[in-house]
Amino acid sequence: MPNEIAFILIAVFTVACAVAAMTRRQLVHCALFAAAAFAGLAALYLQLDAEFVGFAQLMVYVGAIAILIVFTVLLTRGDEVRSNRSQSSPSWLAGVAVAVLVLAGIALPILLSPALWHAAPVATGAPVKRIGEELMNRYVLPLEMVGVLLTGALLGAVVIAMREEPAVKPPSRSLVPARAESEEVVNLR
Repeated sequence: MPNEIAFILIAVFTVACAVAAMTRRQLVHCALFAAAAFAGLAALYLQLDAEFVGFAQLMVYVGAIAILIVFTVLLTRGDEVRSNRSQSSPSWLAGVAVAVLVLAGIALPILLSPALWHAAPVATGAPVKRIGEELMNRYVLPLEMVGVLLTGALLGAVVIAMREEPAVKPPSRSLVPARAESEEVVNLR
């Protein structure tokens, strides 16, 4: 029973943060609520004894993606949403209808599946130490490639964000007035 209460509290926290991330007007607040929702998901994974997935969720999403979102917003000097504009779309009813259809398309096959009524299989152990050894021995090259790719993407984002606008050049004299002056000099002779 205490496990179920903790699950419900964490789930409510996660959903509330996800809704807040979608409805807030300031981009930095949206990013912080998204990070909190990712942390709530990690807590759910850890409660379900999926340690590797929970810690990966913390490191990848909370530690990297959320920080990348915050840096992107801050580096690009993202404009805030104007408060005089409506936050909802005129076709919100169509969006709700599509969301209900997608939910029904996902929920109905799950509820009608005979596997839902079978007992859960015995959990096989995949300790974090074994997964880490496989990543560092067998899959070290793909792991390093992903690291280099993400570093390059971050550097590219910084370069794009920090690109300065060209300074406004003073108007230069064109060749046409110079010819006119030389013609006047010729005419005066």
